[in-house]
Amino acid sequence: MEITGILIKILPETRGESQRGPWVRGGFVIQTDGEYPRQVAFDTFGEDRVAMVHNTPLNSPVVVTFMPESREFNDKWYTNLRCSRIQNYVPGQMPQQSAGYAWPSAAPVAPQTPAQPAAPAQQAAETQAAAPAFASPLKPDEDLPF
Repeated sequence: MEITGILIKILPETRGESQRGPWVRGGFVIQTDGEYPRQVAFDTFGEDRVAMVHNTPLNSPVVVTFMPESREFNDKWYTNLRCSRIQNYVPGQMPQQSAGYAWPSAAPVAPQTPAQPAAPAQQAAETQAAAPAFASPLKPDEDLPF
């Protein structure tokens, strides 16, 4: 998934040590454009992704490629937006293609011609076919049974 916005804040990074070695986690916040701007926070994990964020200047337009992740803990659900790439946004230019993802082509779409209206006999047959399979025991001039 992708979203564009202005990088407004870089969150502090956290470092630690695991059985597999040292790790680093960071984050950042962007503000989307539009009638109702939203602030969206993202997580980054790994030295290379944290460095991508730190190499992006504040208040610059960016395109963020991310994956939402949710998990349950004590019957509550928590959702993170895990950033896989952040890059500068250039209007009119498509972001760089990431590995394993094919961008949709900009092939022209053929215009569709409006369907011709059905003949009256065909419309009547379609209306009868759409009628319910059961018949009501009440006649149109009878009152409802309650």
